[in-house]
Amino acid sequence: MKVIELKASVTASNDRDADRLRELLKEKGVFLVNIMSSPGSGKTTLLSKVIRDLHDRLKIAVLEADIESAVDAERIEALGAKAIQVHTDGMCHMDAGMTRRGLEEMGLEDVDLAFLENVGNLICPAEFDTGAVKDVMILSVPEGDDKPLKYPLMFSKADVLVVSKVDALPYFDFDVEACKKRVKRLNPDIEIFFVSAKTGEGMDALEAYFLNKVKAFQG
Repeated sequence: MKVIELKASVTASNDRDADRLRELLKEKGVFLVNIMSSPGSGKTTLLSKVIRDLHDRLKIAVLEADIESAVDAERIEALGAKAIQVHTDGMCHMDAGMTRRGLEEMGLEDVDLAFLENVGNLICPAEFDTGAVKDVMILSVPEGDDKPLKYPLMFSKADVLVVSKVDALPYFDFDVEACKKRVKRLNPDIEIFFVSAKTGEGMDALEAYFLNKVKAFQG
């Protein structure tokens, strides 16, 4: 398992770096999705389900960002997807420069859909453009429906909200309609999916979203 150590870019032009990365991704035909969430929301479990379901239709790669360890990348690689682990030198987020270097180390050849599994955090990752084509946030049912009130920037920035672990709804005080209203108030254009990677509920719709976006992106 290859692990690379990354440091945050010292440049003040992260937005320009992000735009350049998007240009490169478009040229290569690689649709990059930035996945953000709290620790324990089920990012890796969700990605594992997507990889198992779509492996025969898309070439998928995952850039795993963590402060330490290579556990998640090893798990993804075992599924047959291209993966690389990056350590962020204690930083709680990825920026465009770090993302580009990680992708270059991993290689963009034979990749249709790439996921950046950002560091688990609801604050810092929302503040830095990684160069991804789409930003996806995961909110798990056990975290509660009030997260949009506590972390508005994350919900305002995301293109897609995935509410995960919906199989746990009977056991938690999670108001689905209240959550949707709070999120839509912050971000009227956000797309929302309710899924369970454990049971498969809602995964067809989410996977169709990725398939359609990749197809349109590659023209």
